[in-house]
Amino acid sequence: MVAGPVELPRLGARSADTHAHLDMLDDPAGALERAALAGTMFVVTVDDPTEDPGGSLGDLRNWSDECLARLVHWDIPHPEAPEVRVIVGVHPHNAKSYTPDVRRIMVEQAGHPAVTGIGETGLDFHYDHSSREDQARAFRDHIALAHELGLPAAVHLREAHDEGFAILEEVGLPAAGCVLHCFTEGPETARRFLDLGCHLSFAGPLTFRRADAIREALAVTPLDRVLFETDCPFMAPEPYRGRANEPAWVTLTVAAAAEVKGIPAAVLSLAALENAKRLFGGAAGG
Repeated sequence: MVAGPVELPRLGARSADTHAHLDMLDDPAGALERAALAGTMFVVTVDDPTEDPGGSLGDLRNWSDECLARLVHWDIPHPEAPEVRVIVGVHPHNAKSYTPDVRRIMVEQAGHPAVTGIGETGLDFHYDHSSREDQARAFRDHIALAHELGLPAAVHLREAHDEGFAILEEVGLPAAGCVLHCFTEGPETARRFLDLGCHLSFAGPLTFRRADAIREALAVTPLDRVLFETDCPFMAPEPYRGRANEPAWVTLTVAAAAEVKGIPAAVLSLAALENAKRLFGGAAGG
């Protein structure tokens, strides 16, 4: 971890942050401003209706407008705010609160043009803030809802990959796609989910010194299945580990990943951006 600012890598292509929690940041508009300056021009943020129903959806336009106003103020040539998309779902921590009324809210939210995915959903057996039965029930129904709505699913699995795999195999992947967000397992687990048809999204832990297993998982992930994310404000990459993360810093993860892959950062970043837009592009948000 460093004491001062670090110059972010210039990837030579635009990048995507496919999993963020913009509503948890102190200044979402400022984070989008810095993302634009870093070339992170596509951001997927999460809305959990058990926490703040529609909060992100209601704030999207203000965040983007304020971001653009700041870029104009600084005389940035051809100012452009990042595209922001939203996924809606109940985190496994909150699965005990997943009710038919919450499901109805999610269906209503899915009608918004910025909503292009279901999640994050899944299993978290590390904390067990909700019972494992409630987590499995909510997970199954989220995947079923993704099938019904024709949307991709973003899946959170922690210390529950075998159980999560079994549920995905049982219910079937949504035709629109399925992403394991913040993938932190090794290559054998990666191959299992890749063979099932999932995309894998890599976050800041890929850059950690003792993360060889994650880097080996990235190495076996094909270019058409790889995504990158921040999970901000969590999981900041080196050298910012331990600080509040933000979308601009996905460039640090992409740069580290390019070294693992042995390809130019621009090639990897563009491939991941295209994957992100295929999955979560949807209609123009606002």
